[in-house]
Amino acid sequence: MARYFDVHPDNPQKRSISQAVDLIRNDGLIAYPTDSCFALGCQLGNRSGIDRIREIRHLGDGHHFTLVCQDFAQLSQFVYVDNAAFRAIKAATPGSYTFILPATKEVPKRLMHPKKKTVGVRIPDHTVVQALLAELGEPLLSSTLLLPDQEEPMTQGWDIKERLDNVVDAVIDSGECGTVPTTVIDYSTGEPEIVRVGAGDPSRFE
Repeated sequence: MARYFDVHPDNPQKRSISQAVDLIRNDGLIAYPTDSCFALGCQLGNRSGIDRIREIRHLGDGHHFTLVCQDFAQLSQFVYVDNAAFRAIKAATPGSYTFILPATKEVPKRLMHPKKKTVGVRIPDHTVVQALLAELGEPLLSSTLLLPDQEEPMTQGWDIKERLDNVVDAVIDSGECGTVPTTVIDYSTGEPEIVRVGAGDPSRFE
């Protein structure tokens, strides 16, 4: 049965955040809100967590997982960013964007795209996620909480708890966070390619 944390959206309770991060550090898988929609998250080295995300979402080997980072300094440890991409990404973050970039050696190989050796990264503009990341001290490996039998991501914490009670370890609820996923920009070739139009304004990358 999953733990349920009802946290304040602007001033999340430290005790709840600490307890959720303890679960993450103990190979737990959580469902948590972001500035676009709910996501599934675990530690980078959590092999079982990755497998559980794949199983919940019915994902294939070509899926780009996302490293949700606290800030640009943390992001730059896990991906290679050239000068042009640096300026554009820095100006757009934090925000509802995911960027696909070449992965550094800090990223486990099984998280990279098998052929491109890329990974998705993002810096969310969400108080609760930032509190989680600050407590954890490293990125959260994440994937949008979009179930294979649904067209839109789930938005209600209590509904997620009911639906995924036996397959996740915790649900963090800070209120509804919308159904629109991030805008995805592929920067792996040096030029921005808009892969998916979502919550972030794509015009700055056109």
